[in-house]
This record gives sequence, C-alpha cells and structure tokens, in this order.
Amino acid sequence: MSLLLDNQFKELPPDNSVDTKQFLEAVSHLPSFFDCLGSKVFTIIKSDINGNIMKIKAVYLKDPERYVTLQHILEAEREDHAAEWPKVGATLALMWLKRGLRFIQILLQSLADGDRDENNPNLIRVNVTKAYEHALKKYHGWLVQKIFNTALYAAPYRSNFLKALSKGEEVKDEDCLVNVRQFLVNYTATVDAIYNMYTNLNAELDYTV
Repeated sequence: MSLLLDNQFKELPPDNSVDTKQFLEAVSHLPSFFDCLGSKVFTIIKSDINGNIMKIKAVYLKDPERYVTLQHILEAEREDHAAEWPKVGATLALMWLKRGLRFIQILLQSLADGDRDENNPNLIRVNVTKAYEHALKKYHGWLVQKIFNTALYAAPYRSNFLKALSKGEEVKDEDCLVNVRQFLVNYTATVDAIYNMYTNLNAELDYTV
C-alpha cells in the first residue's frame, strides 16, 4: 500500500471548511513523508511540522466543541488575543504548518507532472528545489537557505523516493504516480482552503526565520 493512500484527506464540504479533528488525524501521518527523502537535513521540516501539529492539537483538545473547524480556531484566537493575533497560539502554528504542507504538495505535483532534469532524470533535486522555492524559501533567512541548499544534494534518487512512498514495495513508477495524483486531489483542496482562509482573515505574516 502507498504511504499516501493509507492516510487520505477527506473531501471538503461545499463551504470548504476544514474539520479540525479530521485534519489533525490526516496530517499526523505526514511527518513520516520526510523519512522518504533520506537526508537528515529534511528532519528540520519534519520536526517543524510535527511540533506545529502538536500545538494545534493542544488548543483543539481544550474545547473541541468550540474548535470544530480550523476557522473557528483562528476566529476564537483573534477574539481572545486581539493585540498579539495572528502571531499567537494555533494561528501561528497553522500558518507555518500550511507552508510545510504546501512544500509536500508542490514536490508531489512536480513529480506527477513529470518535471525532471533531462541531464539527471533519476534525481528529484529539481522537484525538491521547486517545492522549496515556492513554499518556504521566502520565509527563511540566508543561513537556513544555505542549509537547505546543502540538503538538495542529498536528495534521493527518484526511483528510491517513489519506492519509499510505496513502503518499500516493488511497484512501477507510473503506478506509484497514479497513487500520488489520487492523494493530491483532496490534499491540494485542503491546503488551498487553509491558504484562502488566512488571506480572507488577514492572518498571514511574512517574517523570516
């Protein structure tokens, strides 16, 4: 079975609201995605994603009935922490988490679209670079950017990465990519909905780390 299809995201309702409980269950399995990338440098993103998931979960568990959707959390924290919001609590954690989720989305979509370095077709460096530049680079200072530039050269071979996504099973690359495309349908819709929510609530921050 595919690492991704084992933990599918739910289809969003017509209003594109994101159910907090279902979201937390789905994203809890994503940190293991970075194990497929091999390099220990990617554990920085893995650790960041895991930490932000735990922060959001801690807020949700305080009052599940109040925080049914992710938007409920942001609106409640805006009301409770007017002066500090949005740089506070689960709002801040989700802001960074969505960037990590976007990194995964762009990387997988790039693979599914067939993006590759014609001179090194079995490397995924071009896919990882695209994902990093679009999702994370603008929020990182020069030192963190330098660390990730180093990580790019440790990215696994395309065939090894797809095999890891297939949990070590011997499957054809195209069969694995079919699973990737299927996973991306609800996953992309969820990530897009969270980004739109931050835009609509004016909750986005652009500072670097």
